[in-house]
Amino acid sequence: MAKKEHISETQATQMLRKHGVIFTEHPYDYEAHGGTSVSARELGVDEHSVVKTLVMEDEQARPLIVLMHGDCKVSTKELARQVGCKRIEPCAPEVANRHTGFLVGGTSPFGTRKKMPVYAEKTIFELETIYINGGRRGYLVGIAPADVQRLLEVTLVDVAQKS
Repeated sequence: MAKKEHISETQATQMLRKHGVIFTEHPYDYEAHGGTSVSARELGVDEHSVVKTLVMEDEQARPLIVLMHGDCKVSTKELARQVGCKRIEPCAPEVANRHTGFLVGGTSPFGTRKKMPVYAEKTIFELETIYINGGRRGYLVGIAPADVQRLLEVTLVDVAQKS
């Protein structure tokens, strides 16, 4: 894939640059409902290292972010148990958009409109580099997992289920 010059700023990349985080930019041709399998294929990386940013809510409609490997699903029942809630479920797309300021498919955990608790599958932090949304559909950033932990107040969880 030919390397593109510079990708325009997003709320996410502004936050990363403000905190001096080193990251690589990876644009790709976005496909609606393609998910991480498309982005992994387009970038030529293992889908396990592509991390999806999921916006969910608890039984009182309080939003939260979950970071999960692209090739796994979140056990919402186990997540609720681990964080002390009765129930956790995905937000409707329009609700997720309001909370984050990003369109679904382009949601980044960095630079969200609202500050929300962030829960991350603990095995993400065993990877050398992760590819996570940079704040726009068809745009991932490559980043060290330690920088994610440093920038976001991440709570580690063990809730992955193989897709």
